[in-house]
Amino acid sequence: MKLEDIKTIGVVGAGTMGQGIAQICAQAGYKTILFDINEQVLQKAEATTAKNLDKGIERGKLTEQEKQAALANLTFTGDTLQLSCDVIIEAIVEKLEVKQSIFRELADINTPDTILASNTSSIPITQIAAAVPNPERVVGMHFFNPAHIMKLVEVISGAATAPETAETIKQLAEKLGKVAVMAKDSPGFIVNRVARHFYVEGLKLLEEGVADIETIDKLMQASGFKMGPFELMDLIGVDTNYSVTTSMFEAFHYDPKFRPSRIQQQKVDAGHHGRKSGRGFYKYE
Repeated sequence: MKLEDIKTIGVVGAGTMGQGIAQICAQAGYKTILFDINEQVLQKAEATTAKNLDKGIERGKLTEQEKQAALANLTFTGDTLQLSCDVIIEAIVEKLEVKQSIFRELADINTPDTILASNTSSIPITQIAAAVPNPERVVGMHFFNPAHIMKLVEVISGAATAPETAETIKQLAEKLGKVAVMAKDSPGFIVNRVARHFYVEGLKLLEEGVADIETIDKLMQASGFKMGPFELMDLIGVDTNYSVTTSMFEAFHYDPKFRPSRIQQQKVDAGHHGRKSGRGFYKYE
């Protein structure tokens, strides 16, 4: 599959990341199918897309005509059979078996040439591809939140990923207006491996009573960071952030420097998942 062969893009998972990815694909002129099994999530994604495009108009980034063209390119569906595409980007829960299962299902309704890309932020692409027919077409395409604004995309090649597959996805990311960086299939890839300690050490400071949440965040902002670790975890999703940390802890053979925080686990158990749930380390209700 070459870049010029890509006409239709499927996105699996209409949460925050999937919605943003689908939006930029539609804005780039691709027929885009956004799939989710939850009808309410799909409705929210549709409303968020329109809202984001309106903000783009307000900021002079796009015209009303461009907004309407993007919306015309978008289809929202709960039917997997509609996901017959040239490229499919998975943006679902960070669980290996779930990702493998959806890719196997997608492989059954697509040709062997369809590229299957995962937005995983920590699970090895090699492991995902191992259970999928024609693993050479499985690749990592890791966007950052919010996907319609953040410029970086990590393109990750697993052990079986064909070089031409990775190159096509790199070119696609660039056509979507992103800065694409090739990465090897190492736990956390580049950004999450480096950034993990921003969260982990912030949580350790909190656990040890060195400072409270607000103080830690304000000090990090005063040091030049746009957000402190707790604000950023709330934006990303406390549950998502915790899953990534847990995955990396296991992948690095339980290296203590990646150990998940009990405080963060308690937040996840309580359903305090950040902005999307109305409450995380801060309240948004």
